[in-house]
Amino acid sequence: MSAQPVNPDLPPDHVTVFIDGVELAAPKGSMIIHAADKAGIPIPRFCYHDKLAIAANCRMCLVEVEKMPKPAPACATPVMDGMQVITRSEKALKSQRNVMEFLLINHPLDCPICDQGGECELQDLSLGYGRSVSRFAERKRVVPDEDLGPLVATEMTRCIQCTRCVRFTAEIAGTYELGGMQRGENLQIGTYDGKPLTTELSGNVIDVCPVGALTNKVYRYRARPWELIARESIGVHDSLGSNLFLHVRRGDVLRAVPRDNEAVNECWISDRDRYSHQGLSAEDRAVRPMVRDGGEWRETSWDEALARAAKILRDNPADELGMLVHPATSNEEGALLVRLADALGTGNIDHRIAQRDLSDGAAADAFAMPVAELDKADAILIVGSNLRHEVPLLHQRVRQAWRRGAKVYVVNPVDFEFTFDIADKAIVPPSQIAATLQVGALADALRAGSHAAIIVGAQAETGAHSAAIRAAAAALATSTGAALCRIPQGANALGLSRAGVLPTSRDAVTMLAQRRSAYVIYGIEPGLDFADPGTAMQSLGAAQVVAFSQFACQSTRAVADVILPIGALAEIDATLTNLDGRDQQATAAGRLPGEARPGWRVLRALGGELAVPGFEFTDLPGLRAGLQARPVDAVRSDAPASGGEGLELAVSQAIYRVDALTRRAQALQAHPLTLGPRVVLHPDDAAACGVVDGAMAKVSNAVGTATLQVAVDDRVAAGAVWVESGYGATAALGAGKVKVVAA
Repeated sequence: MSAQPVNPDLPPDHVTVFIDGVELAAPKGSMIIHAADKAGIPIPRFCYHDKLAIAANCRMCLVEVEKMPKPAPACATPVMDGMQVITRSEKALKSQRNVMEFLLINHPLDCPICDQGGECELQDLSLGYGRSVSRFAERKRVVPDEDLGPLVATEMTRCIQCTRCVRFTAEIAGTYELGGMQRGENLQIGTYDGKPLTTELSGNVIDVCPVGALTNKVYRYRARPWELIARESIGVHDSLGSNLFLHVRRGDVLRAVPRDNEAVNECWISDRDRYSHQGLSAEDRAVRPMVRDGGEWRETSWDEALARAAKILRDNPADELGMLVHPATSNEEGALLVRLADALGTGNIDHRIAQRDLSDGAAADAFAMPVAELDKADAILIVGSNLRHEVPLLHQRVRQAWRRGAKVYVVNPVDFEFTFDIADKAIVPPSQIAATLQVGALADALRAGSHAAIIVGAQAETGAHSAAIRAAAAALATSTGAALCRIPQGANALGLSRAGVLPTSRDAVTMLAQRRSAYVIYGIEPGLDFADPGTAMQSLGAAQVVAFSQFACQSTRAVADVILPIGALAEIDATLTNLDGRDQQATAAGRLPGEARPGWRVLRALGGELAVPGFEFTDLPGLRAGLQARPVDAVRSDAPASGGEGLELAVSQAIYRVDALTRRAQALQAHPLTLGPRVVLHPDDAAACGVVDGAMAKVSNAVGTATLQVAVDDRVAAGAVWVESGYGATAALGAGKVKVVAA
């Protein structure tokens, strides 16, 4: 290696390296394996992962480097100008084969029953680098398994101590739940305390594990990889829209795995997106059209169900009709619902069903700073969000920014758990969030950063003071130059806003407060999905209701007159728009149950039954060809009343109860993060109300009364109580101040 650059035309931060005779330019400080991967030169590895820190503990990537007496690990050897590397020399291959022999000394020969069989990195590499006969005759070691919870299955005797899972929980998840115990050949990977994994990203340890030590407990023993067909799909439980593959066998969705997209989810997915497919096979799936006659439900034909639905819509025209749409509805379905509303002459259509304060007419906006750039921000303010549960992979991006030196600030009604340090925080009741954003210290902190962002989450967007908080956040962003990133409240809230699924007459809150004579509810579980389920059930129960639904649940049966079964996202072709404004397409994967049909087909048939314009297309491409943005200035409603006596209600969505699908995923309901319905109070407020931790209390307001278990925690702002939505027990409360008394 010469002191003079081999290639003087390269940028000063690059060097020239030769790998197997191929001349390559590589950044200074990068490793041999980086240059080889970029050039498509294969080097075997187990511990190396391009998203994790370098460990260099498996030694499978040993290569020969000129002037080095011993083989060097390609993952941990920096490139130097003029370096000559040989990956397939006799010395390199002999070293790699010796490493493989050591790895197989204690590895069990249980490939026929291992769930990783067919997609196992150790299995694949052993074919090229393994020996046909082992020279090891002693007993193999056995490692006891740990119960890591309902999502991840363990067979730790197969573990080769690559530590990918350890590095993932430490670096990406930030929970430090896995580690190495003991030393030498007694080294074991585990949790030490024997408790289940609690990170909301735990399923990713399955993907990074190169052997069958960590596998998918829900998918276990159900199929072999070569039996599966991969379909491209999208995560539908938050507005990030994580890219994933659904693996299908004979029409059944058996598992979900990440699909790489650096601009969205990198190579990770949340547990919510990975395991929610269990809900597709719930017992209460809507599988046939149903109509109610004299209070009794009966299954019927599509012709009769559509005729009954058409009659309800004809009998309740224009302003008498309200249309309420789930915010995860696809762009195609949303566009057809707008056409239907226009044809029926109603301006009462809205997808903002979980929001209470729409007095500013606010709709979803794309992030001013793309998600892919958030990890490069140097100052981030989180407003009204349990971000770790709301959008797990957005929280992970903020963690990466913090690891790079960013300062993170928080204004919240509850001191939620994050996996990064908080530079400063204000824990205040919801009514004081807007005023807190006007404090000069926050503005100074954001101005100190050259790349600042304000993330506004669900507790700010869906509460009784949302309009004031949105205005204060916008003013703060304008005065500091920070990027305003309001999290859309629903997987496709931004797409539906662009499609015009917004009211020109009455919004979702007003539609239910000022009862209409008929409603269309689309993809909604009415007993749990609305901001105020109690009021919603009363208004819907007193009207005629046409329900397009994936589930014939108890609350839908209680209010609907017709149930039209439609497919879930995993079963249909659809387009959704994520929080960056990126349109993403999902392809149909699972088989539609029974006589259920894609929503766009049912809407087309209903439009034909009503003989209205805009439904002349015959297929999905024909529908998509006519799609276009439809800007709508949503009508402004009155601000909700926030007076009265009692404690302010701070509501966040339970992480695994965000929609009908997750509520029916058994593994997610068994997860430690599913805490059940409860009310959490500050110790001072608990003492004033005469309740103690673990006791039962009656929580009541003008909307309803709930009997909930009490948790006393000083993380809750004084003067507020925290409850999680998505449970039947907490649905009775709706909004407004509450009184808490011992039950």
